[in-house]
Order: sequence, then C-alpha cells, then structure tokens
Amino acid sequence: MYKVTLIPGDGIGPEITAAARQVIEATGVNIRWEVVEAGAAALDRYGKPLPDHVLDAIRRNKVALKGPVTTPVGQGFRSVNVTLRQELDLFANLRPARNIPNVPSRYQGVDLLVVRENTEDLYAGVEHRVGKDAAESIKIITREASRRIARFAFETARRQGRKKVTAVHKANIMKLSDGLFLESVRSVAETYPDIAYEEMIVDAMCMKLVQEPENYDVLVLPNLYGDIVSDLCAGLVGGLGVAPGANIGLDCAVFEAVHGSAPQIAGQNIANPLAVILSGVMMLRHLGEQQCAALIEEAVREVLAEGRHLTADLGGSATTGQMAEAISRRIYDKR
Repeated sequence: MYKVTLIPGDGIGPEITAAARQVIEATGVNIRWEVVEAGAAALDRYGKPLPDHVLDAIRRNKVALKGPVTTPVGQGFRSVNVTLRQELDLFANLRPARNIPNVPSRYQGVDLLVVRENTEDLYAGVEHRVGKDAAESIKIITREASRRIARFAFETARRQGRKKVTAVHKANIMKLSDGLFLESVRSVAETYPDIAYEEMIVDAMCMKLVQEPENYDVLVLPNLYGDIVSDLCAGLVGGLGVAPGANIGLDCAVFEAVHGSAPQIAGQNIANPLAVILSGVMMLRHLGEQQCAALIEEAVREVLAEGRHLTADLGGSATTGQMAEAISRRIYDKR
C-alpha cells in the first residue's frame, strides 16, 4: 500500500482532484490518501496558506498529488507552489508536452520535456523596495543548483531514450548569472557523450518552438524561463488543460496540473480534469506502477477518440464527473 498526500487546492481544485482520485483508484492500485488543505482554504482555517502539517504530511508520505492553489497577484501571501518547492527542495520541475490524439492542436509530432530548475533564480523571492518609486529583485544562480538540474535533465533523457538536451539561457545579456548556468550545464553535458547537446537563447527558443517544435526533445532552463517556456509548450499540444507536471526532489515528489485554480468556474462541475489525471499518471510511474499508468493513458485516449464525454474546452458538453466516470469505466473494462 502507498500513502499519498492529497492537496485538493482552491477553485476547481477539489473537483478535478476528486476526478483524478476516482480514475487512479479505478486501476486497483492500493493507495491510502491523506487529505490536507493548502492555499486560500487553509488561510481561512489555519491563518496561513501553507500550514506546517501540510509540509509534514508530504515529508512523511514522500509523494503528493496537488490541485491548483490561488496565488494573489501583486499582493497577499507568497505563492504556495514556490514555497512548497523551496521548503521541500523539489529542485526539478518536469513538464512533458506531447500531442494527445484527438486533442485539437495546430502542431503534430510534438514530444517535448521541459526540465526547469525549481528553487532559485528570480523566484527565490529576494526583493525589496528602493524608495517609493522603484523595486529591486535579485536573481540568484548557483553552480550547485545548475549542475544538479543539468544532471537531472541528462539522466531523465537517458532513462527515457531521448536523444538531445537543449540548454536555454540569456547569457548574451546576463553574462554572470546565466553565464554561470550555461557553464555549469556544459560541464555536465561533457559527461554524457551519448546525448546530443546544444544551447539556445531564450527568445530564439520561443520562436523556434513555434516554428518547428518537432526538432526539440529535452529543454533545461533556469526557473523563470522554464515557467514561461513550459506554458508555451503546453499551448503547442492543446493548452494547460492537458498539461501535467511534477516537482521532484531527492526525498519527495509533488505532482500537479500546470494550470491555475480558475475560480470563475469553481463549483460548476465543468472543469477539464485531464491535466491532474495525467499528473496522476506521472505519479504512478514515479511509484513504479507502470501498468496502472498505462491503463489510464489508454482509457484517456479511448474517451477522447469516442468524443462523447468531453468537457467544453475539448469540444464536448460533459461535466467533470461524467468525464472521470467515462475514463474509469474504460479502466474497469480493461482490468
């Protein structure tokens, strides 16, 4: 039996994580869920958006599935996502972007893996006001973190049978910080002669991804660029509604949908649950449950192909629950 921390989240989070839980349990995998609150709901109940007991639960169980949480813009509490990653040293953010049959996209042949450094860069949150009319943020890049994420990218590429790693940077302008990142990745790349290596300036990378995404395989990036580019990559394959993600450290891993909490449609049972369901697939593979993960992927493909139980963003009229039920029934039929 596995013990997994479940964080329902805010907005549509409780609806889509319930759908993911139903689908995962349909595989027969033996999971005991420990449900804890984080985000706006936790702030109301405990006075802080990320209570200590949430971190303790993840440390204890080693694995978590998380719904989206609200992050106030320009004010309010600090991002729960960023705090989770830093407190638990979840240094690698892994975001696959691949075409899924019957999910509308202008592109075909996309199979990218974005590997984003998750703990430093501008997201370290070191910033302050300079008088009343200016503010300053400090960008932190270290050799240790850069080499660590580079090794993770190359090891993941090798394990998945991928052929190329592209380091994405802006070292032509930020010669010291991004220069150190690039220097660190190069030193790691030299120890993986079986994997092709190249470098790309981040703005050119964005253009190339729009022009010819099929030419890229694994991208390794500092935190901020990784956040932006991973959303761009999601757009290539159908949007954030089908974009799973994982935050992985040496001791713990948190799996989550890339999209936000969408409070405008919360409680209406119309949100697309695929992103968190596919994050659950990543979680099952992390746990070594390859057969259960494959069952879900096959069932998702079949429901998409059938087209009868899709949410509105996928061209249908099904509810969140109806889509989850359709996927679950397919899984039961295969067991």
